[in-house]
Amino acid sequence: MPQTPDDLDAVAVRTWCSLALDALGSDREEIDAINVYPVADGDTGTNLYLTLESASQAVEAVFTGYGTETPETADVIRAMAHGALIGARGNSGTILAQLLRGMSEVLAEPRVERPGDLPGEQDHAGLLRRALRRAASSAYQAVAHPVEGTMLTVATAAADAAAATEGGSAKVARAAYDGARAALQETPGQLAVLGRAGVVDAGGRGLVDVLAALVGALSGETPAAQGRGHGIHVVADDCAPDLEVGGPAFEVIYLLEAGDGAVARLRTRLDGLGDSLVVVGGDGLWNVHVHVDDAGAAIEAGVEAGRPYRIRITHFAAAAVEAREQIQRAVVAVVPGEGLAELCTEAGATTVLARPPPYT
Repeated sequence: MPQTPDDLDAVAVRTWCSLALDALGSDREEIDAINVYPVADGDTGTNLYLTLESASQAVEAVFTGYGTETPETADVIRAMAHGALIGARGNSGTILAQLLRGMSEVLAEPRVERPGDLPGEQDHAGLLRRALRRAASSAYQAVAHPVEGTMLTVATAAADAAAATEGGSAKVARAAYDGARAALQETPGQLAVLGRAGVVDAGGRGLVDVLAALVGALSGETPAAQGRGHGIHVVADDCAPDLEVGGPAFEVIYLLEAGDGAVARLRTRLDGLGDSLVVVGGDGLWNVHVHVDDAGAAIEAGVEAGRPYRIRITHFAAAAVEAREQIQRAVVAVVPGEGLAELCTEAGATTVLARPPPYT
């Protein structure tokens, strides 16, 4: 039987990371395929997966460091957030890193017992509600120009649903997941580019996976088990959407060691150079993401602010061509009976029924 703690303790956080990584690994191609905003470069699922992979590796490092003992919950939660920060990829991954950081700011803070509490008793559900709210608000603050119909909207809906739900942590997590899933269905009507493409927001779709994993870590029952896509209807075009005409040519991402004042000035400078500006982090370490035409100027701005490193520059046109040229795979199963054919079809294969010749 899976462990079903009501508290998001160290073991539950580890389970959350593992389940989320598995879900994003399974769904990354589906999420990549519906990536049309802010740039249709077909990598949102991959970016979310790589961001969560970095978070999971950081969590595993903490468990390794503690040896046979169970780590302190605060250490594991901070490691998850830090791992996501240093490994964040793309616009969606950077926002996910800030969502996790916002949650960690609440969940890793010292827990003060209230009068009347039993020894060790805490309002775990209340902490989770506060953590989800902090996550959503901090993500909005990290984005220079927030847009509705994105994963920001989905995160806020999750926090709203959690705040309106009584009960234990597992019930609160389930409410957050349900709220996020419902909000995701509405994104095509909130953002015109999604409506034209007939898809939900890719970043929000990935966030639903992460919240489903949280439900699984706290209840032992992951909603994803009910069917791929969490009951979310998506319709992707046969061909990858074209890049938006007139948009910036490059994505620039780097880690930055700098003080708060320097980062505030950097935000202003980068906002004048391009769009999709997201700056996440704190305590002297930041992850900077921006879309620009002049990649050199974006890096120079970072040098003026502090010490940029792990600099990554992506040319959108080249990335879009690569996404279109990816080989599409299919599975064809040749089976001897109708029962096996039905099972293979349900698993997504194209089946060919080939009955053996009768014996003579």
